Amino acid sequence: MARPDKEAAVAELTEDFRGANATVLTEYRGLSVAAMKTLRRSLGAETKYSVVKNTLTKIAAKNAGVEISDDLLVGPSAVAFIKGDFIEAAKGLKNFQKENSALVIKGAIFEGKTLTTAEIMQYADLESREVLLSKLAGAMKGTMAKAARTLDALRIKLEAGAPAAPAAEAAAPVVEEAPAAGAVATDATEAPVAEAAVEAPVVEEAAPEAVEAPAAE
Repeated sequence: MARPDKEAAVAELTEDFRGANATVLTEYRGLSVAAMKTLRRSLGAETKYSVVKNTLTKIAAKNAGVEISDDLLVGPSAVAFIKGDFIEAAKGLKNFQKENSALVIKGAIFEGKTLTTAEIMQYADLESREVLLSKLAGAMKGTMAKAARTLDALRIKLEAGAPAAPAAEAAAPVVEEAPAAGAVATDATEAPVAEAAVEAPVVEEAAPEAVEAPAAE
């Protein structure tokens, strides 16, 4: 490959590494052209599956800040650059490999970590993001429906004339009746009842002085 072609290939691979959420390295030896087309379709439109040269891939990965061990770049290599859901792509690779044993899944780089083949298969067995979101939406819908039924039941109960809460009755002020006239106060703080009859002091009249009759002349 001429130098300008190599530089262009490295630049393209570098961008592929930078734009991918994950990369899966495979060996495609023994796969027919038709099988490769089927594999690309199974991985989806958001995954780019490219046959690469190991030396150029090593350079491009380094330029993109991605570390790839040398044992992943042995033999005829093809890389799946995944921009969508990694789990979906892993499922596609696993399902394809069941019918095409010639495909060898060597490893992957996901979230800055190197994954083994076994770990990739574990991801393939997980539920996809779309399935999880669907289940979450269903759970939220069920919770909201239950809350709506509870509110409707409360509204119907109130409209049917449910008794008021006891707290409302307790809050009403209590009016005490005034004590009846003549009642004797029992509380120490009450004023003592004044006696009804008060004897007036007796005023003694002075005895009239005797008036002497004038002597008869």
